[in-house]
Amino acid sequence: MRLIKNMIFGIKIIFVFFVSICFQSCKNGEKHGTSIETRKPNIIYILADDLGYAEVGAYGQEKIETPNIDALAKSGMLFTQHYSGAPVCAPARASLMTGKHMGHSPVRGNDEWGSRGDVWSYVKMAQDSTLEGQAPLGADVVILPRLLKKAGYTNGMFGKWGLGAPHTESIPTKMGFDYFFGYNCQRQAHTYNPLHLYENEVRYHLANDTVPPNTKLDEGADPYDEASYGKYNQPYYSPEVSFEKMIAFVDGVKEEPFFMYWATPIPHAAIQAPKRWVDYYVEKFGEEEPYLGQKGYFPVRYPHATYAAMVSYFDENIGKLIEHLKKTGKYDNTLIIFSSDNGPTYNGGTDSPWFDSAKPFKSEYGRGKGFVYEGGIRVPMIASWPGHIEPGTTTDHISAFWDVMPTLCEVAGVETPGGTDGISFLNSLTQNGGQRVHEYLYWEFPEYNGQVAVRMGKWKILWKNIKKGNKDIELYNIELDPAEAADVAADNPEVIKRLFDIIRSEHSTPLVDRFKIKAIEEMTAQSEED
Repeated sequence: MRLIKNMIFGIKIIFVFFVSICFQSCKNGEKHGTSIETRKPNIIYILADDLGYAEVGAYGQEKIETPNIDALAKSGMLFTQHYSGAPVCAPARASLMTGKHMGHSPVRGNDEWGSRGDVWSYVKMAQDSTLEGQAPLGADVVILPRLLKKAGYTNGMFGKWGLGAPHTESIPTKMGFDYFFGYNCQRQAHTYNPLHLYENEVRYHLANDTVPPNTKLDEGADPYDEASYGKYNQPYYSPEVSFEKMIAFVDGVKEEPFFMYWATPIPHAAIQAPKRWVDYYVEKFGEEEPYLGQKGYFPVRYPHATYAAMVSYFDENIGKLIEHLKKTGKYDNTLIIFSSDNGPTYNGGTDSPWFDSAKPFKSEYGRGKGFVYEGGIRVPMIASWPGHIEPGTTTDHISAFWDVMPTLCEVAGVETPGGTDGISFLNSLTQNGGQRVHEYLYWEFPEYNGQVAVRMGKWKILWKNIKKGNKDIELYNIELDPAEAADVAADNPEVIKRLFDIIRSEHSTPLVDRFKIKAIEEMTAQSEED
């Protein structure tokens, strides 16, 4: 009996001891900022620029090497049916930030705000900052970083903004980001050797010479001599400068969670890359014809090698970032998402068909960037989150940029605002519970003669050249015909009819006239009268 009493007494002592430790640990956690509230995951969203669906190894690229992005896919989940918000830069980014598709977004195309003056002059922009940037997104628009800030996040952005201009209320540091470093203006990003970037609201000057985009080779220069291209490779390469600032931001956030939006300009033309990577691919690919600038941007001696070099340099920096997160103990509590703003481009010396950049979709002009075919809007997306996303998984869940806001809001524990078009795909990431799905995805795009597209299950409905008066609707069975080669509209009139119902349901009249498509405005106005 005495033995039993002693055992009970000992158990009580041990219990009190552990309770005391746990209580003290909780108090220390609150003191040092490690409570449940502040242990929300860090979020890093990496957005490439004009990177095709198949321009990384994890999606089938065979010529460009991307070992770090491929490793990210192995550590997490690969999405096979993820879509951009639009087939060009600014509206895609607006969709990502606002959680709205192109029927509702305030920005539905690229708007360089040309009423201010000669906004395309690189030299004049350098002299007058009021010529930089794009038309403002709108100071009152609620975007993702503003929501995450409510959840206690410190927000940093690096790379290309494109949703406002200097001296307006629509710049990163007035839209929810605590720190910004990069290009405010998309047009400035047409060179990787700019005269300046922006740090927050102030120009960050770089000791590069003034070489405006579209500058050709010097008269009489030998196009086969690498020395002829020297002026296109200045001392300060903007992605390298931005990366250093990015690492400093990660190190500067000590206790609170952070959201980092890395909107690199790579691999958008111009084609410029560090020489060590260019040399690597010249040796791999062999001799090739130079690009002399006939399709814009800068001439380049080895266009294939230099384009591949850009992507591999970007991949290298992703590896460096992940390694740094691991060294600083932040990796295990960080959700990383990787994607691209739209499909591969056709200008500036790029050669998307040579790389088969959108495989299994087409990537030539008319099918890639600028168009709502799969090659223009289907983009890679990879998500990695240790302990939450099972490594090496793949999902066919159909999602789009406007789903990112509600997903990250759910991750951060903050309410998604009303009026958004997205559905959180968090359950797809964690495989925890059922995943809500879209009945359809909707795009309308006023540029490239006006286009509308709907993805509805296996069907892809496409209406192009609307501004030219075209009334023919294309229909593809994406499951059987991913290359969108066989138009089956004639055999499925009931699906085509559904398109017009969806347009009437999803379209709202844009506030900016240049974003209006007359035929759609007339159609929706008539339906309101009826």
